[in-house]
Amino acid sequence: MRFAMLIYEKPEAFASRANGDDDPYRGAWRVYYQAMTAAGVHVGGDPLDLPATGATVRLADGKRHVQDGPYADTKEQLAGFAVLELPSLEAALEWAARCPAAAAGAVEVRPLAPETKRRITDPEA
Repeated sequence: MRFAMLIYEKPEAFASRANGDDDPYRGAWRVYYQAMTAAGVHVGGDPLDLPATGATVRLADGKRHVQDGPYADTKEQLAGFAVLELPSLEAALEWAARCPAAAAGAVEVRPLAPETKRRITDPEA
């Protein structure tokens, strides 16, 4: 089963990205990534750029409305994602608890929806 881990970080964690390679938080991420890879559970994923570099798009009355930056004004912003192949939700939650962001931010775990994808991508479904 595949799970998405949506990783939320506080501004301080985003700011630490500018630190050198010896930054403890970056080191924790490096160790975590290596553990996922060694266990064979990491399918893919990436960090996201700073929230201020993004935009949110909505359609209203057929017109596009763009808001610079993230939609939600919260202490934690979506910082990245990982897709893991695991046997159960419990196993995904164990990996989420090991994520460096879980200590100061949040990690949301959701199963992917392959049946929904199949119905969208296969017109014969």
